[in-house]
Amino acid sequence: MAHVITEPCIGTKDTACVEVCPVDCIHPTKKAGDHGAAVQLYIDPDTCIDCGLCVDECPVQAIFPQDDVPAEWHKYIQINIDHFKK
Repeated sequence: MAHVITEPCIGTKDTACVEVCPVDCIHPTKKAGDHGAAVQLYIDPDTCIDCGLCVDECPVQAIFPQDDVPAEWHKYIQINIDHFKK
C-alpha cells in the first residue's frame, strides 16, 4: 500500500517529505525542472515502500496511507496514480 499526498499540499509543495524518503518516490523535487509548475507533490505508488517517514515530515498533514485517506480527499488517490502514468 502506497502513501498519497492530498489537497493540503496544493500550493505548499514543502519538500521536507522528499528529503526523508529512502526510495525517492516523491516528485517533483526542487531540483526538477517541473517543480515550479507543479500544483502539488506526488508519491509514485509503484516505488513507495510504505515506510511512513514522509507523514511526520509534512508540515500541512497532507500525506496518508492509501487506506486512511479522508473521504473528502479520495480523488487524490487517483490523481497521484495518474501523475506517474504520463
